[in-house]
Amino acid sequence: MAKPIPKIGSRKNGRIGSRKHPRKIPKGVIYVQASFNNTIVTVTDVRGRVICWSSAGSCGFKGTRRGTPFAAQTAAANAIRTVADQGMQRAEVMIKGPGLGRDAALRAIRRSGILLRFIRDVTPMPHNGCRSPKKRRV
Repeated sequence: MAKPIPKIGSRKNGRIGSRKHPRKIPKGVIYVQASFNNTIVTVTDVRGRVICWSSAGSCGFKGTRRGTPFAAQTAAANAIRTVADQGMQRAEVMIKGPGLGRDAALRAIRRSGILLRFIRDVTPMPHNGCRSPKKRRV
């Protein structure tokens, strides 16, 4: 009985591509997820494979300061700097969530010099689906 030959790009045998030479990525998609507590910026290629990500928490902000616009701006600038070095020129932006960091992250992306093809708000909206939780009494 012959042994099956392992595929080179399969997920079972570890890494798919080498990390020594980062791929040149001319276009990609930037996802900004802005909640009240944190802002996460993820940059993917067109196929949806994550190139890099950054969040307000990973930039060193703790507690309630993670939800601030400045923390979101720092996270976005961090993520964009990495992909700009890899040669990204054009991008699409998907913004999700009600947080304070939405506009600040978008401003940081605009300032980076990457040409934006479109900016889309993909915040999930219920068509009167589940009953929402009770409002907080502070």
